[in-house]
Amino acid sequence: MKIFCSAFVKIFLFMLVRPMWLLLLLSVSLMSLVYSNGTITSLPVAIVDQDHTSTSRSLIRSLNTSSKIETVMYDSSLQAYDDINDHKLFAVFTIPNDFEKRLLSSQEVTIPAYGDASSRLANGLIQVDIKGIYQQILTEYNTRIMRNNGFSDKQINIILSPIKGQTEPLYNPGISFAAITFPGLLVMLLQHSFLIATTRTNITLSSLPQGKPPKIVILGSLSGLIPIWLFLSIVLFGLWPWILGYRQLANIPEILIMTFPLLLGVLGLSKLLTECLRKTEMIYLTLAFLTTPVFYLSGTIWPLDAMPFWVQVVSKMLPSTWATNMIAGVNQMGLGLKDNLFNVFMILLLGIIYGSLGIFIAALRDGRIRRLFKNYKMQTKK
Repeated sequence: MKIFCSAFVKIFLFMLVRPMWLLLLLSVSLMSLVYSNGTITSLPVAIVDQDHTSTSRSLIRSLNTSSKIETVMYDSSLQAYDDINDHKLFAVFTIPNDFEKRLLSSQEVTIPAYGDASSRLANGLIQVDIKGIYQQILTEYNTRIMRNNGFSDKQINIILSPIKGQTEPLYNPGISFAAITFPGLLVMLLQHSFLIATTRTNITLSSLPQGKPPKIVILGSLSGLIPIWLFLSIVLFGLWPWILGYRQLANIPEILIMTFPLLLGVLGLSKLLTECLRKTEMIYLTLAFLTTPVFYLSGTIWPLDAMPFWVQVVSKMLPSTWATNMIAGVNQMGLGLKDNLFNVFMILLLGIIYGSLGIFIAALRDGRIRRLFKNYKMQTKK
């Protein structure tokens, strides 16, 4: 126990004296600057009014009420198309010259729309607002027609809205797209940084000039890294969402309870990587290229059920996939820790599997497996 504590304190103080792990906080801070304005607002959209009627002007006023759209009037569609090609606009709407006439005569009306889909987020926000405004205008138009034909307000509501829907913000309600991607991104960064630190510590201790130290020293040294990353988890999952204004429900003890199994699972994975890489420089030549794939496989950007089966298998072999599901569920959806016991179990199980594989590879490389089989054969012959 004395050797374990000595190795623990030595590595812990070494990390405090040379706090390179603070670069993770710097990275998250710089990454968050792009979301400092909250959500996207004032997207320039061109309106070409060829009808110049009260109905077309009413449509333009409705577009002006949108928080995402900033309407810009154009006299010519060709000029607007030139500006959208130069990325000065995100969309162009042309109101035809017979818009009001066809609408009042119950004829089919087509409003040509031309959008810049190169910005998926901006284009999606514009589409959502346009659909909402179109539905609002259509409801007002149908209400006016039905009221003129003798329908009461109650009858109109029953016909136009037979079902009253209510939307509950169960997952990650936030001020921007970052509130959706942040839980998975932070879990991935925490896992990746801890994986590099533990693998590097493993390889460094295994390649000391005086020889490989006892296992209790290696275990104590790796354990000395855990308090540092527990502190980082408090900052990433507790303090940082609060600073950015995102939904944050978990308290500090819950954050620590969720993070600790993740760190143990990553310790097992680092043992396997240590035996596969065996050189410090190989850490940065391999793990550095796995950050983005691991993030995409976590289910944050694309749902797991929509992935091919074999991709789902690969995704579920990563501790960060289960940790993202757990931390997002507790911190954003308001679930309890009891609802995530299976996620904790899977993280620990993966850690045991990867750690066992690493120990097996090390024993195979050192010849212990061959000696074991050799002794077994000798005993069976006797």
